[in-house]
Amino acid sequence: MLASDRHLRKGLITQISETVDFQDGAYFHRFIRVDITQVSSYSIKYHIFRQKLTRLIMSTHLTALFILFACCSIQAQNIPVDFEAGGNGADWNWTVFENGTNPGLEFIENPDPSGINSSPTVASFSALQVGAPWAGCESMHGSDIGSFTIDVSNKIIRIMVWKSAISDIGIKLVRFDNWSLGEIKIANTMVNEWEQISFDFSAHIGLTYDQIVIFPDFIARNEDRVIYFDNVWGEEAMTSGVSDSEAQSFDFGPNPVKDDLSISSEKSMEELTISDLGGRVLFSSNEASLKKTIDISSFDHGVYLLSVRMQDEWVTKRIVKE
Repeated sequence: MLASDRHLRKGLITQISETVDFQDGAYFHRFIRVDITQVSSYSIKYHIFRQKLTRLIMSTHLTALFILFACCSIQAQNIPVDFEAGGNGADWNWTVFENGTNPGLEFIENPDPSGINSSPTVASFSALQVGAPWAGCESMHGSDIGSFTIDVSNKIIRIMVWKSAISDIGIKLVRFDNWSLGEIKIANTMVNEWEQISFDFSAHIGLTYDQIVIFPDFIARNEDRVIYFDNVWGEEAMTSGVSDSEAQSFDFGPNPVKDDLSISSEKSMEELTISDLGGRVLFSSNEASLKKTIDISSFDHGVYLLSVRMQDEWVTKRIVKE
């Protein structure tokens, strides 16, 4: 009750409700009427009480809005992880672990924009020979990728990788208390070119996480390796304009190559060129043959495009000069 029976008898309060809903000021104004012309002291108390009630209502509403905003913010997932300026990933607090001296994750210019990944910037992970097979990098809990729940919209995690050898790449999702179902591992099928690998996290639907862990080269290594990755949780890649024929129209090797590159085909190779990624032709031949050996020892280290024309069809492969 807001007032005693004594106040009612004096006629200071002409009507009073049985209860007061402190979450809605409309109830207060609807059911209470005070004759403020009779006793000024009660008028003062009334206004003081009204001010306190108004502050309580405002505080309650603000608290509710804050909780609603916080809940929405917590469930915001910062994807795709593209490592671009103004995007996600490049300014995160990545931690490298179990990798010898643990050289930090780097963000560099895409070393091979000719394939399915033309993004300007990618992540570069140096997997050391002395590092553990499970050497990797992890985002910071919460603030980096955000808190998110796996559902049908994000259960498939795609990642672009560029590797010089075949090995597993692993992805693990971790809860705020470091609990996890463990990593999923899939091996790349291509070397020295970009490949998109898809991980199916359907078994995690309904689970909430706030950290991602990436194992770029999940294998025991006999040498140091550099692995590039990009566009985590990205869209499905479109077919590249560069033709990498699945029929393997010609063979070549070794790749990577230091000196002589050998090329052979069951069809006559009518024309052959080697160009850099900028389109500059460094070698060309119009002599038709089934086999050819080219000395590229003078080439700078990097990625090049080997193009061969057979029966008016051009097939292009990527080679790496060590």
